[in-house]
Amino acid sequence: MLQLPPHSPFRGRPLRIVAGVVVLLALAGYVAAHFLSGGPGNTRCVVRGGDGAQGSGARYQLTAEQAVNASVISAVGTSRGMPERAVTIALATALQESALRNIEHGDRDSLGLFQQRPSQGWGTADQILDPAYSAGRFYQHLNEVPGYSRLPLTVAAQRVQKSGFPQAYAKHETDAALLASALTGRTPASLSCEASAGGTDGRGGDPAEVRKQLTAAFGPDVLPAVRGAGGPAAGGAGSARTVVVPVPGAAAEDGPEGTRGAGAQRGWEVAHWAMAHSVELRIARIAHAGWEWRADQGDRGWRRMPNAEAGTAAEEVRITPAG
Repeated sequence: MLQLPPHSPFRGRPLRIVAGVVVLLALAGYVAAHFLSGGPGNTRCVVRGGDGAQGSGARYQLTAEQAVNASVISAVGTSRGMPERAVTIALATALQESALRNIEHGDRDSLGLFQQRPSQGWGTADQILDPAYSAGRFYQHLNEVPGYSRLPLTVAAQRVQKSGFPQAYAKHETDAALLASALTGRTPASLSCEASAGGTDGRGGDPAEVRKQLTAAFGPDVLPAVRGAGGPAAGGAGSARTVVVPVPGAAAEDGPEGTRGAGAQRGWEVAHWAMAHSVELRIARIAHAGWEWRADQGDRGWRRMPNAEAGTAAEEVRITPAG
């Protein structure tokens, strides 16, 4: 049997290899647990195609962090009057560039959701790391692309990004279109979130913070008058904690061929925005157009409200933070 010299460089190599494998397996386990569990709070959000409440059609899962960032991108676009196609292009771009995470690193000096570079005139590092700012800059450049809405998605995105991998955006188009349909409000009750075991800490939310974030996302006119809900909230929660967002025209009939009216679409845009922020803002209940979502029953998604509550809900979105 071959005997190694006492000071042979090979004597300790098997132990080092085993130790290295153990470290790599531990790291892989941590990464998998972090991303597959939805990150902080173990919260997962799901967007479904068609009538999302029926659980049929296409399906895309994302974390609470990704849902918040996607909702910001969508709200910035619609607030600028950009069409749903523009929101789809923006979401596909962010999915490719950062996986919808506001990262502080990238190729050379690239930063943020869209991996924009301060050295290329996109703004300062602090500005680029503000999701609303970076989304606004993306839409500004996209709007300068002639006929962008008629171009293939990957072409439109590349005109803005000038990426070294211009075809990479195309693979995200289906998921981005699904997200855009929900976040712009075109598909009702299609985005829902739920917290896994250990995903909530029992702390309450702040109605004032909900109002602040709503105004930041949709502008001051989203809340023309701040008031408590005009009646008891579900589950016995105090009405003063409920933020009521008026949705003018939501009760009007839908457009031709089943298209949704602007008011109805706006209502679901706000409701899905609240859903995306449900973890961050500690929201316990969202109600709109005869549907409700409750954090303590998040695995059930959106559910029909009793008929007695449905009559007045179409013209408002009710958002109740945890008490």
